[in-house]
Formats: sequence, C-alpha cells, structure tokens
Amino acid sequence: MPEITPARVRRCPDCDDFPSVAITTGQTNPDGTRKTLTVTCRTCQGTGTVPRHAAVTATSSGR
Repeated sequence: MPEITPARVRRCPDCDDFPSVAITTGQTNPDGTRKTLTVTCRTCQGTGTVPRHAAVTATSSGR
C-alpha cells in the first residue's frame, strides 16, 4: 500500500486554484472581438497556492 505524503502547499481558498481569469466587459473591439480584463487573485498573487501554516506547538494555559 502506498504511503500518503501531505502536500507542502495547498490550494488558495479564495480562487480554488484558478488564479487568473478573463472577464468580458461587454464592449467590442473594432474587429468584432470582445474586450476582456485579465484579473489575478489578490490572496495568492496568481500562483493558485498558499503556503501551509506551521503546526502550533506552544499552548497557553489561560488561567
């Protein structure tokens, strides 16, 4: 049975691994094609992944 190794990076929760999208503005260019805007995710800066958080090792007693 193969061992499962956890991923070192995880998918961005905001873009779900679709970091760059093209949005249609509704206008057309002189040649008839649609004008589009390319937008990238602010959270991952267009990479589609975010670094894993370090495991919490210290605990607070809170008393």
